[in-house]
Amino acid sequence: MAMDVIDFEILGDDMQYVEVELDPEEAAVGEAGAMYYMQDGIRMETVFGDGSSGGGGALGALLGAGKRLLAGESLFTTVFVNQSGGKRKLAFAAATPGKIVAVHLMELGGTLYAQRDSFLAGAKGVSLGVAFQKRIGSGLFGGEGFIMQKLEGDGYVFLHAGGALTEMQLHPGETVRVDTGCVVAYQPSVDFDIEYVGKLKSALFGGEGLFFARLTGPGKVWLQSLPLSRLADRIVAAAPRGGSGRREES
Repeated sequence: MAMDVIDFEILGDDMQYVEVELDPEEAAVGEAGAMYYMQDGIRMETVFGDGSSGGGGALGALLGAGKRLLAGESLFTTVFVNQSGGKRKLAFAAATPGKIVAVHLMELGGTLYAQRDSFLAGAKGVSLGVAFQKRIGSGLFGGEGFIMQKLEGDGYVFLHAGGALTEMQLHPGETVRVDTGCVVAYQPSVDFDIEYVGKLKSALFGGEGLFFARLTGPGKVWLQSLPLSRLADRIVAAAPRGGSGRREES
């Protein structure tokens, strides 16, 4: 099924949100907990599965929910439908600081692979599936696990990146190495693999982990400078233990 055609605007700086304008009977899909605000006349409904209405009835919904469960997401998706007689707006925001990018799936061939925490919202009709890493090494040491989200459709989806967002267009054979947790999304034409850092001393004391993600073109990739796992590690490391104060207070 074709995705709804929606108008949108990305607002904010380091704490961005996307505002979507819906015509009558148009709809958008958002991750659970991503809704920021909405005008009256918009009906919110939690559905089983990914919210796409491509047929299949109960079995289709069950398969869609199963795919989301495998990808580490909630079994449910929230659909927002404009049931008023005029245009209405709603907004989606992420729970962590970062940037939002709008990606038109049709311009990328209809499919995009994304790490499980990056999908924020999209036009109604987007299919949220799973993509297994082709290489066992990528699955075991890829930072985001063996399973990626597979986004399919012909309209807009909105991805969130922690910290700063970098978009790269890789030429055929061109390679970039990044921290495994910093990969947000990439086209299926991009080859994703895992590479050992090479030296034991660098692996143990370099602070960058044992493996890099190696992305080889052709195709587009999106990277984030502050993945949620890195932010969580820094917060845990800085948190006082055993009721004692912070180091700066001693």
